[in-house]
Amino acid sequence: MSFEGQQLLPAIRSMKDFDKMLKYSFRYGVFLDLHINMLKSVFDYSRSEGKEMFLHMDLIQGLSNDEHACEFICQTIKPYGIISTKSNVIKKARQLNVKAIQRTFVIDSNALQRSVQLIQKTDPDYIELLPGVVPKVIDRIREKTGKPIIAGGLIDTPKEVEDAISSGACAITTSSHSLWNHFSD
Repeated sequence: MSFEGQQLLPAIRSMKDFDKMLKYSFRYGVFLDLHINMLKSVFDYSRSEGKEMFLHMDLIQGLSNDEHACEFICQTIKPYGIISTKSNVIKKARQLNVKAIQRTFVIDSNALQRSVQLIQKTDPDYIELLPGVVPKVIDRIREKTGKPIIAGGLIDTPKEVEDAISSGACAITTSSHSLWNHFSD
C-alpha cells in the first residue's frame, strides 16, 4: 500500500493549514481537531480540490470516538480513511471498507509488544507509529505485523523524515509547514 509516492501526509489542525496544503501537490492528508459541525463542509471542499483525506476519529470535537460514531462518519461524511487508537473503531472502518490507520504509541518494549498484539487483532490497513523518530521500532513493527507503517510525532527535520523512510515507513504525518515545503513536488 502506498500513497502514490507521496512520502508526507500533511496533518491539518486548522482551516489555515488546509488552505496552505491546497497550495502544494499533496493528494493525501489528515484532518485533526475538527468540530463536528465542520465535517461535511470540510470534506466536501477537500473532495472538490481533489484531496483524499483521513479523519482522526479520536480528535473530533462534539462526537464520541466509538464504533457507532465511526459508522456514522463513514456512511455520511465518507472520508478516504480514518485514524484511531481505538480497536473497535478500526474494526468498524474495515467492515465498512474505509481505509483504517491504527495509531499506536510505543514508549518501551512492553508497549511494543501490546501494540503488535492489538494490530494483529484489528488488522488495520496502516499503522501510525508515534513517536516516529525511532527507526529501529519502525522496522520491528513492520517486520512483526507485515503492515505499512506511517511514522508521526517529533519528526522535525528532513533527515528524520529520510531516516524513517529508510527504516521502512511508507509515509510521515506532520503538521510542519517547513517539511511540507521541503517534500512537496
